[in-house]
Amino acid sequence: WGLVVLDEAQAIKNAQAKQTHAVKALRARHRLLLTGTPVENSLTDLWSLFDFGSPGLLGAASEFKAFTRRLGTDHAGLAPLRALVRPYILRRLKTDRRVITDLPDKTELQVYCGLTRGQAALYAKAVDALASEVQSLEGIRRRGVILAYLTRFKQICNHPSHYSGDGQYVPKDSAKFLRLQELCAPLAEAGEKVLVFTQFREICAPLAALLAESFGRPGLVLHGGTPIARRGDMVAQFQQDDGPPFMVLSLKAGGTGLNLTAAGHVVHFDRWWNPAVENQATDRAYRIGQHKNVLVHKFVCRGTLE
Repeated sequence: WGLVVLDEAQAIKNAQAKQTHAVKALRARHRLLLTGTPVENSLTDLWSLFDFGSPGLLGAASEFKAFTRRLGTDHAGLAPLRALVRPYILRRLKTDRRVITDLPDKTELQVYCGLTRGQAALYAKAVDALASEVQSLEGIRRRGVILAYLTRFKQICNHPSHYSGDGQYVPKDSAKFLRLQELCAPLAEAGEKVLVFTQFREICAPLAALLAESFGRPGLVLHGGTPIARRGDMVAQFQQDDGPPFMVLSLKAGGTGLNLTAAGHVVHFDRWWNPAVENQATDRAYRIGQHKNVLVHKFVCRGTLE
């Protein structure tokens, strides 16, 4: 090829993934990578992108790891790496008024919730169970159990039914469900639209049912099982002035490649470990073409893992 362009180039951040190997098998005289998140998890993400865009610039993977280990992690220590890659990067910040003058403001809010009595009892019981289990475990088994419980803690914070799997999802049983209702009531009155992100596909439908009550009409749900062709139709519907008032999205499926500037509010119903992933999701609404101020609401249960 004369030119190969990778859009959403962070998709090849994992150098060991099959899709990364497939992309790097392409041969081209010129290569261009477009991404809003060149480093998502670690500096090895950056190495993988440059291994496609400018092979050899950052050396072999093992050499790069040794190099960055010597540099450390503070801002000043990484100066040699920034100097090395700077000539190959064209960077545009959405907040740079020299680039775009009419992008409105983005405001991020921590929305603190408590736990209902039922949630608190479940949470305390799960903490005790974890403390008991890990005493007799070591190594990878111990880490696996801890990881499983971290997910359970987050499910309890969302709703007891999310943890138990009973499918009931009574709003009053979850402080977050009640807070989301409270948040969306004035939005419905004002005719404003909202995006709600969750990392859990299984809670998308219950959230959509809750929001449909608040807005008085149904919205849209997008997750990993949504057909690619359907995604474009959903975006077009949502962007219409009289289109659906809300969209519930799973974080990984809906966090990239969508233009949803009709929304002036973004809710992160449960938090992801990596703020770069959350920011990518927020940028479905906060992007060029947005003419409203964007309010980002990040739900956090006090006194919990969150």
